[in-house]
Amino acid sequence: MTQPEPFRTKADLAAEHIKQLIMSGRAEPGTKLVARPVAEAVGISETPVREAIKQLVSEGWLVERPHVGAVVAQVTVDNARELYGVRAALSALALELGGPLEGDRLEQVDEVLADSAEAVAAEDVARFATLNRRFHSLLCDTEHTRMIHRMLLGVWSQTATAQRGFQLVPWRLPESHAEHLAIRNALVEGEFHKAAELVRTHELAAMDALIRALDASSAKNE
Repeated sequence: MTQPEPFRTKADLAAEHIKQLIMSGRAEPGTKLVARPVAEAVGISETPVREAIKQLVSEGWLVERPHVGAVVAQVTVDNARELYGVRAALSALALELGGPLEGDRLEQVDEVLADSAEAVAAEDVARFATLNRRFHSLLCDTEHTRMIHRMLLGVWSQTATAQRGFQLVPWRLPESHAEHLAIRNALVEGEFHKAAELVRTHELAAMDALIRALDASSAKNE
């Protein structure tokens, strides 16, 4: 069952537009975010755009630089290793405690997986990154794992710019989708420890791929 779209403020719309710029690679690390072009693209005034920029700075998508303003954050090897490690541990615990994947939540997960298959076929990195976040949120948002989900929301925000890691390693899309399917199947079958191990391996595989890509990019620029 498709859920109704939640109400979004003008600042929310501006933030989503900026995130899409980042995840699609149109706004690369170090790019300065200027309010006016975003406001014109979204069809709003500059005030909510400035609110969105402040929000994205607090979430880790952007960083403030003296005498420059807000720029797209740079993903580093050190913060990727730490944050993906935390994601792996928390996600695994959530699946161990969350209970069966069934009913409306299973329907939503399957919708996300169907859309993800289309994104993989179309090599649509930005769409897959958005669906990836939705998939993991659905798995971890249960009545038994509310605290873990809140913690993961914070970690996901801190690794938000790493979602453009799919831009760096687009070959990971089909692998990531296959891993999602395996996690889904384990949960449906009630194999919670297996699902936890699968999601832990999945997160660490994403981390390793991103770190290799960052190392290769750094070596190329030396």
